[in-house]
Amino acid sequence: MTAVSDPSVPPSGATAAPEPEPARPRRRSRLRRWGRRLLIAVVVLVAAVTVFSFSYNAATSGRAKPPAGALFTEADGIRTRYREWGAGGTPVVLVHGAFESADTWAPVAPLLAARHRVYALDLTGWGYSERRGPFDTAHQAAQLLGFLDAMGLDRATLVGHSSGAGVIAAAALKAPARAAGVVFLDGDALDTGAGEGADNLRFLLRNPYRTTLTRLVVRSDWAIRTIYRSQCGPSCPALDEAGVQQWRRPFQMPGAEDALWQMQAVVGLPAARVAELAGVRVPKAVVFGADDDVFSRNSPYETARRIGAPAPTVIPGARHLSLVSHPRQVADAILATAP
Repeated sequence: MTAVSDPSVPPSGATAAPEPEPARPRRRSRLRRWGRRLLIAVVVLVAAVTVFSFSYNAATSGRAKPPAGALFTEADGIRTRYREWGAGGTPVVLVHGAFESADTWAPVAPLLAARHRVYALDLTGWGYSERRGPFDTAHQAAQLLGFLDAMGLDRATLVGHSSGAGVIAAAALKAPARAAGVVFLDGDALDTGAGEGADNLRFLLRNPYRTTLTRLVVRSDWAIRTIYRSQCGPSCPALDEAGVQQWRRPFQMPGAEDALWQMQAVVGLPAARVAELAGVRVPKAVVFGADDDVFSRNSPYETARRIGAPAPTVIPGARHLSLVSHPRQVADAILATAP
């Protein structure tokens, strides 16, 4: 009788092929579980951040008031805060840059006041002036010219720090008869687009998160002191509590946060437009800190050539806030230009 082999039993001496393991299905299952866990963690985190953001914004909703005794006038329809020094001589009007105010000029203005009547105003969007957009060069230049009208100043030496250089350039080109002189301090007046990266952040970071981020930075003494040191350098006096508050308080004014997020970039003018200043026949000066890392080493010389000014004054050891770190040298350069 012939034996019939069972096909399920391997022949003698042969090794049975191993059964394939369902590894991929198990791996997919683990990935799905981890994916669900990650998604839940993200949802919980977003919910926690959102609750914190709303709570923090509510707890910090109080707004600041202008300093006691602050002076205001109407300039091109904008309620404009200003400071003044000196009682005689021709007028000098000081225009601050981004993130600054009239108070930034406090180290320099008294040095000018021995020979001049000195004024510093808060541009709209900054300081304690009314926030009214658009926060661009043309609007702020109109405010500056309106300030000259409000103060009864037919002609004045205009001094602009950083982006304030673009504002005084626009004002001098719009009304050249109003400028007795032009001084660019740590600024080239160009619309180089600095700050345009904030557009992406503005699109991605919506409220309540943008308000929370702004207030966390503004309320941080460490953040304010760090930014100040980086822009001012080792020659600047350290910020005490009052100094920190001087930089912080304007950003806690009503409308300050919204204005900050509405700004598109640091204000300025196209190079060809700035070059038209060469045709405005008034004394001009360009003053830069030698260690200003906001601009290139060539910027002071290129700016002076562009506007038809003499060789620039370059202050050794000064960074971007030369008006704070080296007020005497800055004042001397302005005094050499102001009639």
